[in-house]
Amino acid sequence: MTNSTASDLIDMNQEASTENEPIVGTPKVALPLVAVVGQPNVGKSTLFNRLIGQRRSIVGDEPGITRDRIYGEVEWSGERFSIVDTGGIVPDDDAVIPANIFKQAGFAIDDAQTLIWVVDARQGLTPLDEELAKLLRATGKRVLVAANKSERSRVEAEAAEFYRFGFEEVFPVSAEQGIGLGDMLDALVDGFVPALNEGIESAAPAQKREIRLAIVGRPNVGKSSLLNNLIGEERVIVSPVAGTTRDAIDSVLETDEQIFRLVDTAGIRRKGKTGEMAEKLSVVMAMKSLQRADVAIVVIDAEEGVTALDAHIAGYAYDAGCAIIIACNKWDAVKNKETGTSAQFERKVRERMKFLDWAPIVMISALTSQRVKNLLPLAIHANEARNLRVSTSQLNSFFEQAVSQPRGGSAPAPVKGGVSRLHVQYMTQVSVRPPTFVVFTSGGKGGLHFSYERYLLNRLREEFDFFATPLRLIQKHKKPRKSKR
Repeated sequence: MTNSTASDLIDMNQEASTENEPIVGTPKVALPLVAVVGQPNVGKSTLFNRLIGQRRSIVGDEPGITRDRIYGEVEWSGERFSIVDTGGIVPDDDAVIPANIFKQAGFAIDDAQTLIWVVDARQGLTPLDEELAKLLRATGKRVLVAANKSERSRVEAEAAEFYRFGFEEVFPVSAEQGIGLGDMLDALVDGFVPALNEGIESAAPAQKREIRLAIVGRPNVGKSSLLNNLIGEERVIVSPVAGTTRDAIDSVLETDEQIFRLVDTAGIRRKGKTGEMAEKLSVVMAMKSLQRADVAIVVIDAEEGVTALDAHIAGYAYDAGCAIIIACNKWDAVKNKETGTSAQFERKVRERMKFLDWAPIVMISALTSQRVKNLLPLAIHANEARNLRVSTSQLNSFFEQAVSQPRGGSAPAPVKGGVSRLHVQYMTQVSVRPPTFVVFTSGGKGGLHFSYERYLLNRLREEFDFFATPLRLIQKHKKPRKSKR
């Protein structure tokens, strides 16, 4: 990446898809970490999105939209560094969510090598800026002041007043338009400790592709608690307030067997139940997270029981082609449990989600860690099945045994007043993630009966162990030629 202008940096990458995330296999050398901090609604998330070249953080006019830590990666002048977006800091606010935002920002500040303090140049100095300046000076870390919203020359001149806080590096910038970011990035990478970047380009043995694991469900079912339990730290804010999580939060978890990218998503509500703009955007981002996920953990509140909305959300995961694991959280809080309670609850889930009769169900407690450790091995198994490609010879053998026999060739489609002449000729697998098969038919009227489709899918699942993954079936019908007279 050249260092011509920050606008060039972003304009080339603004629409970059999250599918372009690097495959695991790069050397495990820590990149310098830069934290973007500041009070609410000064443009931190706009700056973060601009620097990473993706719309990862939700941006809006209302303050307090970003709440958790959101990570990305930037390359400038041949230097790579990690960057973390934080929620707006309000040190003296005792309310549950602002206090937890301050706590999460504190974690990011502690971990960071350098801080970018974003201030509003249009608004000028505020009492809250005075408090934040004291807080940042106390860290003893390098602080770059990004005087944001400096699109006009007059505002740019007024940005100089922020030098009074004692920080030598003040940059008038416009995160929205990309103005002034090049100078700030030049100064930023020049000040990195060289040792942290040494050896990054050295060769490293290839590793398995990371598994992207999305945690989805209704608001307040325990998604963030589950994420925190899996990674063993307070990575995202957890509170009794429904809708606390708004962004899709990525966290990387490495085990002996596999590297996971865990994505905690906002609680998905019905369209008519979403009010605030930020809440609507968070639901959209949760849906996009499913599009890039390999495995989805659909979290259900065991105390409240399975609902129609739970089935609706699971349907989103199914449509996205994710492998699916159903986690019934808060199982420790279910009262009067007996020997058959678990089986009875599972039957209720199956009744609500008949289309997921192949998805494993696990009774867990994110609070007490009950059976949480079982989820990752299941996710590995499910991801392997989702990437499974059946060889042609195996599929031909399966076809001979399960399809071309009397069951397969008799009447795969119903007709009025007789037996269908529709004949299944052969089938082949055309893709993975999810496994997709094409069935070629001829004779009669095209269109397999749904019961016959279900029969084929069930037999495929049994024969080749397509564990916890959806299967797709595409029909190709060859119409009979009309005789010439």
